[in-house]
Amino acid sequence: MYPSTLTHLSRTNPFHSPIISFQQGDEWKQTGQIVGARLAGASVTKTANTSVSCEYGSNKYYALCGFGGILSCGLTHTAVVPLDLVKCRIQVDPDKYKSIFNGFSVTLREDGFRGLGRGWAPTFIGYSMQGLCKFGFYELFKALYNDMLGEVTLRLGAAALALAANCSASGVYPLWLRQIPYTMMKFACFERTVETLYKYVVPKPRSECTKPEQLVVTFVAGYIAGVFCAVVSHPADSVVSVLNKEKGSSAAQVLKRLGPKGVWKGLFARIIMIGTLTALQWFIYDSVKVYFRLPRPPPPEMPESLKKKLALATH
Repeated sequence: MYPSTLTHLSRTNPFHSPIISFQQGDEWKQTGQIVGARLAGASVTKTANTSVSCEYGSNKYYALCGFGGILSCGLTHTAVVPLDLVKCRIQVDPDKYKSIFNGFSVTLREDGFRGLGRGWAPTFIGYSMQGLCKFGFYELFKALYNDMLGEVTLRLGAAALALAANCSASGVYPLWLRQIPYTMMKFACFERTVETLYKYVVPKPRSECTKPEQLVVTFVAGYIAGVFCAVVSHPADSVVSVLNKEKGSSAAQVLKRLGPKGVWKGLFARIIMIGTLTALQWFIYDSVKVYFRLPRPPPPEMPESLKKKLALATH
């Protein structure tokens, strides 16, 4: 009995031979797989923790997001000052500036190249501050209300709150009519478009795409979102452009005078401007996030109240 038992133990001793051979090797194989999986999981966790520069929702995270907003809005709005100038002139004086190309021609003839850059300095300063607040507050409100709202409602609400916080001075109510729908569409439509592109257009998962490939998707989604931004906010933009010229008029008076057709003057120029603008803004903003290795936000979770209702309904 004892010799056979000792023989069996010696044969199953894992150190008796450089090449291990077991009669019950499946158990050792399963154990090895479990240990290997745990080691791999630990390695992945360690890699994931070291692949980002800060925690999601930390002060550093919001500060870098705000810096990305400064660059994305300040630089892009300054770059399209000539196009914005011509667009506003078409809206205010359509008899003189009949189209986008005619508007550029008339402006160059009367004011020269310097005339196309009129107002670039206040534009850069103002929109840099807007970018700081808009992107910074969007990330803040999105994280703050993550567990309270649905996914689409969360994005729309965070965008609206970000813009309202950014434009909380008196005398800006006409601007709200333009900027709040514009900002809500800018953020919600962009993120939904990114998801759709990765799901139906891009031939591989997002996690397998390189950073340059992801930035290409960002640019395309930004341009699509920009087109929708231009359409939903253009009537209010036409009213604001006239109000800036006619200081004594009210928004209701201008809207009545322009009529249903007049509020859509200059739409084509604005689609080009806002589409390019929004695409470049998202491209710069995502590039900043990639450069500083900022973490991606977690997906919104179902509100606790809805979880309880679903739990009661299933019982």
